[in-house]
Amino acid sequence: MSLTRTKPSTAFNPAHRCNPPGDRRRTQAQDTVRARAAAAVARHPLQLPPGREREREREREAPASASAGREREREREREREREMAGRPGSVDLPVVDLASPDVRAAAASVRQACVEHGFFYVSNHGVDGALLEAVFAESRKFFEQPMEEKMALRRGSNHRGYTPPYAEKLDAASKFEGDLKESFYIGRDLNQWPSEERFPSWKDTMKLYRSSALAVGERILSLIALSLDMDAEFFQKNGALDCPSTFVRLLHYPGEVNEADSGNYGASAHSDYGVITLLTTDGTPGLQICREKDRHPQLWEDVPHIDGTLIVNIGDLLERWTNCLYRSTLHRVVAVGKERYSVAFFLDPNPDFVVCCFESCCSEANPPRFPPIRSDDYLKERLSATYK
Repeated sequence: MSLTRTKPSTAFNPAHRCNPPGDRRRTQAQDTVRARAAAAVARHPLQLPPGREREREREREAPASASAGREREREREREREREMAGRPGSVDLPVVDLASPDVRAAAASVRQACVEHGFFYVSNHGVDGALLEAVFAESRKFFEQPMEEKMALRRGSNHRGYTPPYAEKLDAASKFEGDLKESFYIGRDLNQWPSEERFPSWKDTMKLYRSSALAVGERILSLIALSLDMDAEFFQKNGALDCPSTFVRLLHYPGEVNEADSGNYGASAHSDYGVITLLTTDGTPGLQICREKDRHPQLWEDVPHIDGTLIVNIGDLLERWTNCLYRSTLHRVVAVGKERYSVAFFLDPNPDFVVCCFESCCSEANPPRFPPIRSDDYLKERLSATYK
């Protein structure tokens, strides 16, 4: 067994201090002075100058204020995250070059777009830029008129002419009376035209645009035929385009929305009724698509504007024609606080053409889902439901 000697601690310990009598008397005197001073302060608290008092108060409140500020910032950040979670992103749609020498590749792009999105862009479409500018200029000129002037050309039973705001309700589930937009329909014939005295170029401009858009539409239908493993001239050879049903529709969406219309849409959620739609816009955003009709909650995506292109979308009649292989996609136009102008061109078969499932889109394992129907009967039924 070994013994270890512990060295005494040299640390100072007040309890072990040995004070001489003089030191004890001085300590007692100091304690007495401190006690009297404390009593005096208690009877007469120190009064700071007003500025210093406010400064001391702010110092005491600073920690609580800083904590509250941090909490407010965290709440703002959470609000931003919630807002971004519900905000639509932009959809990345294919751009099909109508001037491409590789027609088969273009048709493959069309097929992918029609299966996945129901929407795509076309570039090098051949519609003159000056003509598009003229169409928008004439459209603005018409819609800027007083309401009574526009109502003189109100749309009749043949769906030509002016449609005022709230007259059309595309989404039957909407709580609002109708959509915010106003529009003007122009068909192949039986049209109503504004006064030539006030609008000398209006009629010729719209007729020229109709013929230009029809030429583009026929090229797109050729690509659609190829995309379905059919002859490029399928629609021309089977008589579907002998005398096609076409409409140019001028559209104007208001910039300012009153409080009663808060939450209303320029055009509420819908799918187009016919075969294909060609759309050109003034560049103002607002168009959104929802690829999954039955998804809840619905996911909406912005369709960005691309200069020099037209937007193409598939309608319900082509979805029916392809046995639901190609999708007719829900879309809408939201209010963005800025006026918006667009021009839609609707291309459908001859009114008496009977639409039945393409052979390439059905089989014994996948029979046709819909019976044959006359194009005109189908479109009239859908339009009647919209304009009750």
